[in-house]
Amino acid sequence: MADFLTHLECSKTGEVYESDVLQNLSRQNVPLLARYDLEKIKQRVKKSDLKGRKANMWRYEEFLPVREPACKITLGEGFTPLRKTDRLAENIGLQQLFVKDESINPTGSFKARGLSMALSAALERGVNEFVIPSAGNAAGALSAYAAEAGVKAHVFMPNDTPSAFILECEYFGAAVNLVDGLIDDCGRIVQEKKQVHNWFDVSTLKEPYRLEGKKTMGLELAEQLNWELPDVIIYPTGGGTGLLGIWKAFTELKQIGWVSGEMPRMISVQAEGCAPIVKAFEEGKTSAETWPDAHSIASGIRVPGGVGDFLILQTLDESNGGAVAVPDEAILQYSNVMAENTGIFPAPEGGATLAGLIKLKEQGLIDAHEKVVLINTGSGYKYIETFKKKQTLKAEAI
Repeated sequence: MADFLTHLECSKTGEVYESDVLQNLSRQNVPLLARYDLEKIKQRVKKSDLKGRKANMWRYEEFLPVREPACKITLGEGFTPLRKTDRLAENIGLQQLFVKDESINPTGSFKARGLSMALSAALERGVNEFVIPSAGNAAGALSAYAAEAGVKAHVFMPNDTPSAFILECEYFGAAVNLVDGLIDDCGRIVQEKKQVHNWFDVSTLKEPYRLEGKKTMGLELAEQLNWELPDVIIYPTGGGTGLLGIWKAFTELKQIGWVSGEMPRMISVQAEGCAPIVKAFEEGKTSAETWPDAHSIASGIRVPGGVGDFLILQTLDESNGGAVAVPDEAILQYSNVMAENTGIFPAPEGGATLAGLIKLKEQGLIDAHEKVVLINTGSGYKYIETFKKKQTLKAEAI
């Protein structure tokens, strides 16, 4: 039983909170971060200890918050391929380009990591009924893990969510609620109903442990690259949990001496129709304003505002990274380009990372010799309805 988790910490004030009881946001209404005894990990755990462990995210148990093995609800998530894409790299003028393909996860996206961890940690602390607002993938993941655990999930999604997500949630036995609005509208309804029904809220960054599941992407990247971190990581940013988790992983690994040297530049990619982080970054602000009239075919990054905006901007600053917005037409185009050149059928959000890379390279912000990782957050197979719009958008552009 791994037991290196020591406490939770307010991400704004540093105030300490107990990790053994249920927690959502801090008293400052900002995310809580899980903290570990890294010195003890440094003394007791070696890289070689990973050899022979199962190839899933739980191989990093010392860096994770779930203590009791019986509470680990797993469907085999994690340790997704890091694909070196030589043909795509050559076509766009790079020497080393990788795609971290999260579509291989259960339910077809990286959300499996966060919801596996959040549900497991909450079960360990006595929860048996969950609620989430979602653009699709998170709802599917929560529904699947709730089904495996034998507990109840309530999901709230925009009514224009692709039908694949709605059907999978229904088949997993979740209570599905469609909302006339965007994900922030779903979030407001969740806030009202969870108090009445005593549901535990696993919204993005509104409990501490989805972040810890997403953190395993960073731990895997380091191990898969033989503990030599890349120069640039390009991440499609909605709520930003994955970007924050990857950076948290690298920070913890550096503190225990498993990695050294320069840290990667973290790049946030958003859609031009919903780019609150890009706007705030370009204006040099430390928090982002809610985006009005948010729209994009990439529903996973169609997030007008989030509780973790200041943490995302802080990470971009600390990493000497950046933020870039791309149009829907480019998202569709480069989803196609990624598929044709790699055999990976990306979610639109994955296509957005390649569109962002092309734009940054044209601006001279990424050099040909740099080692670049794109995060494809999910499978394009769930977005067939979205990709059917490709011909319509092409026709409109003519």
